[in-house]
Amino acid sequence: MPALEVCLTPELIHLYPTTEKIVVVTDILRATSCMVTALSEGIDSITPVSTTTECRKLQKMGYLAAAERNGNQVEGFDLGNSPLSYLENDFTGRKLAMTTTNGTIAINKSKSASEVYIGAFLNLSVLSDYLKAKDHDILIVCSGWKGMVSYEDTLFAGALATKLGKSFEIACDSAFISIEQYANAKGDLLSAIRNSSHYHRLQKLKISKDIEFCLEVDRYMLIPRLDNNQLVPV
Repeated sequence: MPALEVCLTPELIHLYPTTEKIVVVTDILRATSCMVTALSEGIDSITPVSTTTECRKLQKMGYLAAAERNGNQVEGFDLGNSPLSYLENDFTGRKLAMTTTNGTIAINKSKSASEVYIGAFLNLSVLSDYLKAKDHDILIVCSGWKGMVSYEDTLFAGALATKLGKSFEIACDSAFISIEQYANAKGDLLSAIRNSSHYHRLQKLKISKDIEFCLEVDRYMLIPRLDNNQLVPV
């Protein structure tokens, strides 16, 4: 039976060898929610980069460029980190370069994995069904906040681990913790995260609609996969 592990922050990823595993990266508020939405709404591909310098270089090459730091859009870029941007505008066929405070860093730290996928509540069920068919060890990497654990990412890890159910052996305590946290919160995710630090951080930016959107379950049937440093639909 394949194993399932959860890494609660990229700062701990060195404790989870990734070379023989499938990695699922999640950053619920808001990077991976943006990625699932952008590709579902017509973006051709997403190149996740760790720095604004890399992102600006791709912008000069004609990419649509999204950059976020500390929750805010970085000056000089086309977009920030709001998934609603991809509903409010038609970017069909565009290539997107993206850098965020946490999510894109987590993706780049996971590149040694055999395969890397992007997870959000928005694509929870289709992702879990796909992974069950893979029959391969899985590591869920939570992006957290600047190296620290974030509650909403832990809840998603628990949701995905719960969905995968008896098809996998739960192989670390952080996975058990995630499952227990999700079991307590699944009836009302929005209420559950209202005491979390990142919820309060984003509330100060007056983006409640973003938060509510990111907690929608199964809005999309698309799974982003990292292929030659670009995220494309499976």
